[in-house]
Amino acid sequence: MAYLTDRKRALGLGSAKTGTAHFWSMKVSSVALLILIPLFVFTFGPALGGTYEEILAYYSRPWPAIVAALTIVVAFKHFNDGVQTLIEDYVHGTANKVAIILMTCLSYGAAAVGVFAIARLAL
Repeated sequence: MAYLTDRKRALGLGSAKTGTAHFWSMKVSSVALLILIPLFVFTFGPALGGTYEEILAYYSRPWPAIVAALTIVVAFKHFNDGVQTLIEDYVHGTANKVAIILMTCLSYGAAAVGVFAIARLAL
């Protein structure tokens, strides 16, 4: 039987000091998506089934373009935070860091592509 002090037993198992900020980031993005998703559905709906010229004219107006861009950015930020939590819980070691970096690059890259597509339509 090993004689360990309480400090030795708990070493390395303490708080990472980022849990509260991550929690609030997820809550804020959840509430933002709660508002943005219905707005996106109602602004995207009239554009369905239109020709390319109609879609271009529709998204050249500021309101649909802003709602679509905000929805894309907030959704991918929320996705990144959620996947980071999953990776931290189930992947360990060096693979943890690599997976978090890859998923962050993937989610921010996808958000950038989406915003670029909306900007191309809007401008």
